[in-house]
Amino acid sequence: STYDVAVVGGGIVGLATARELLLRHPSLSFVLLEKEKELAVHQSGHNSGVIHSGIYYTPGSLKARLCVRGATLAYEYCEKKGLPYKKCGKLIVAVEQEEIPRLKALYERGMQNNVRDLSIVDAKGIREREPYCRGIMALDSPYTGIVDWRMVALRYGKDFEEAGGTVVTESEVNDISMVKESPAGSTEGMKHPIAVRDKKGNEVRCRYVLTCGGLYSDRLSQISGCSSEPRIVPFRGDYLVLKPEKHYLVKGNIYPVPDPRFPFLGVHFTPRMDGSVWLGPNAVLAFKREGYKVYDFNPRDFADALSFRGLQKLVMKNITYGIGEMYRGVFIGAQVKILQKYIPELSLSDVLRGPAGVRAQALDRDGNLVDDFVFDGGVGDVGSRVLHVRNAPSPAATSSLAIAEMIADEVESRFKL
Repeated sequence: STYDVAVVGGGIVGLATARELLLRHPSLSFVLLEKEKELAVHQSGHNSGVIHSGIYYTPGSLKARLCVRGATLAYEYCEKKGLPYKKCGKLIVAVEQEEIPRLKALYERGMQNNVRDLSIVDAKGIREREPYCRGIMALDSPYTGIVDWRMVALRYGKDFEEAGGTVVTESEVNDISMVKESPAGSTEGMKHPIAVRDKKGNEVRCRYVLTCGGLYSDRLSQISGCSSEPRIVPFRGDYLVLKPEKHYLVKGNIYPVPDPRFPFLGVHFTPRMDGSVWLGPNAVLAFKREGYKVYDFNPRDFADALSFRGLQKLVMKNITYGIGEMYRGVFIGAQVKILQKYIPELSLSDVLRGPAGVRAQALDRDGNLVDDFVFDGGVGDVGSRVLHVRNAPSPAATSSLAIAEMIADEVESRFKL
């Protein structure tokens, strides 16, 4: 089967981009290839479900612009398609005096990023919004919301198919190369010179390929001759859940003031669309790229991560933090102790172990977290026809429609669509 463009990867970024490209170019033929039986089952289906408003990111940065625009587009899209969401708001709560300058700096940052309806509230304001939460000052973001991102991703997929796109599941791509010569008298090889093959031996021929591989983005790049960096290192985040009879303790999202010394946001309280409340996550190295359980192990993934200089440097820079995260993952009482700073009424008997997600963290060789776009082409003839999205800026679900616009622009300029 032949297509103009093949998109590899059926997560929220791949689906949003395939949809955007097809809506812009309805006369072209598109196929989306996904290795699992269903779409959006990994990062897109294992996340906290928050619609972020864009407070944290450096003013003027791509991340900030994409998140603020993405949140607006996400709300508009959910309204248009009748998808349920809740604007339940978010409080970023300072519990120590030393956090207040950082909180005020975050407010300034949010204002520069044009985040809607931001305000600073005092202890009384915190209690008015979250009766069981304690803090001395908080940043109130009523524009922050929650949604089931997998449901949104599947709707992008439906739009793509309704517009004439083809979705192929259970197709794990392991080769992207130039087509060998066409049979005599056929011009097919010249028209569709790229062959995309999966592990079962099925082949799709196309003019151009876009990969949005998430946890496997570096390996998909390597099979078409690209650099192995930035490398994807999988970090698992384990959540706790509040017992149903304790749901009244939390109304909206409650987040800590981020500590700039550490690479992740810290544990938070997140209400879900199904009425449950998640607490967490921690962040620990996963021993398998799609390893959602503590004992999931893949020798290749483990060796890949440990042998990478960038991870070794990240570990050395954050050794105390990393050990603390592992400890809190094993002993949930230690995690509850941190959460009690915000909701003192919470006790160990109020929580259960919950689900986990795995984050595809792109790392460079110096141990820095890569948090902007990384696009990559292959080499030689293949290179001019393949575009790899090596990294998409977090929060990628919130920003997905804005990210899709940007990737589509890149595809159009590279491939002259």
